[in-house]
Amino acid sequence: MADRTPPLSVDELRVLVDREEIDTVALAFTDMQGRLQGKRFAARHFLDEVLEHGTEGCNYLLAVDVELNTVDGYAMSSWEHGYGDFAMHGDTGTLRRVPWNPGTAMITADLAWHDGSPVVASPRQILRRQLDRLAEHGWSAYAGTELEFMVFQDSYEQAWDSGYRGLSPANQYNVDYSMLGTSRVEPLLRRIRNEMGAAGMRVESAKGECNLGQHEIAFRYDEALTTCDQHVVYKTGAKEIAAQSGQALTFMAKYDEREGNSCHIHLSLRDEDGAPVLADDDGPYGMSRTMRHFLAGQLAAMREFTLLYAPNINSYKRFQPGSFAPTAVAWGPDNRTCALRIVGHGKGHRLENRVPGGDVNPYLATAGMIAAGLYGVEHKLELEEACTGNAYTGEAPHVPSTLREAAELWEESAVAREAFGEEVVAHYLNMAHIEQQAYDSAVTDWERFRSFERM
Repeated sequence: MADRTPPLSVDELRVLVDREEIDTVALAFTDMQGRLQGKRFAARHFLDEVLEHGTEGCNYLLAVDVELNTVDGYAMSSWEHGYGDFAMHGDTGTLRRVPWNPGTAMITADLAWHDGSPVVASPRQILRRQLDRLAEHGWSAYAGTELEFMVFQDSYEQAWDSGYRGLSPANQYNVDYSMLGTSRVEPLLRRIRNEMGAAGMRVESAKGECNLGQHEIAFRYDEALTTCDQHVVYKTGAKEIAAQSGQALTFMAKYDEREGNSCHIHLSLRDEDGAPVLADDDGPYGMSRTMRHFLAGQLAAMREFTLLYAPNINSYKRFQPGSFAPTAVAWGPDNRTCALRIVGHGKGHRLENRVPGGDVNPYLATAGMIAAGLYGVEHKLELEEACTGNAYTGEAPHVPSTLREAAELWEESAVAREAFGEEVVAHYLNMAHIEQQAYDSAVTDWERFRSFERM
């Protein structure tokens, strides 16, 4: 495993608290929707009590919908079980300053039951389990996430009050790679970049994207768990910084009929000596035999695991031909029309999963990629021919087009049960059912505009 030196050590935190530079410590975990949930502690109390003993949180936080409504169908938490607590224990390897919130540090929590056993349906624990499986092969995973967002000049409160209609995007035209266009938003982007860097993340770049007001800030890849921890801190922090600037940004997968927000996930493997597992200069497209099996597993499990990559109703609106969001379960060398793209060389030789959108839970998606790859390796699956043309017009199987279809494939998946276990499969199937039921019962503006007078 990689050296996970924390951005802020416990000893450094003690010094900062003694100097009264830090007065608050946020202890947070990631919920099913990929959001940070937790508590803010007085820093002295955190050091004296919480650091060693942890704290408690209501276990309904892994058994609610997006609105935090209690819903039926979860085995771990219900009215029948009294909605008890689980324990939250901070991982000291994740301790960091939060520069955009004065006097604040943050630590990421793992969840456990009171007997010390892990909460297996917790997203961070799901990824830990797949990393443990990799370690049994002597491998470790490195990942990078490319998260896009759209910036609006309206505040979050103004956006809410307007019903998210008539918002003013930060750019009025396509600013993909445009230096002039990105300069319009540079005060916000610069602040996000610099404050994420001060929080211990290694920022690489920022660039404009295709949709109006759409941008991307890229971070250097890291050990997979670290990347996912940083992803959720960045996602929350970017929203908080935008709010402090009187602006709003969204990571939703498909805000309008133009290009959606993607979150391409890059994944590579290293052995115990740090050597690349997936690369072989003499192999086809620079791939080792292990990579060919690993990639074949991605293809074999892609449709069944799409629920992990596209977890919401809105996620599936991205998958449109010619949109740079994939529709075909196909792979290709440096081919952006495919669900899976092969890029890089040497230690950087990796696969890119282009299915996830900006709404993805990174722990679940990365765990899915590892599990799919291990399925291919352990069953020695043979890799199909590469797609070197336009995958949108090819004959490859289609990425599921709705949450309903993805949930059915997940429910029927023997691969998912083998990799994640019955409890995890049932838990996230119920999440999908809850979202689908909520959507099916909603009456939308689209229906009113089409039907109020003319039907």
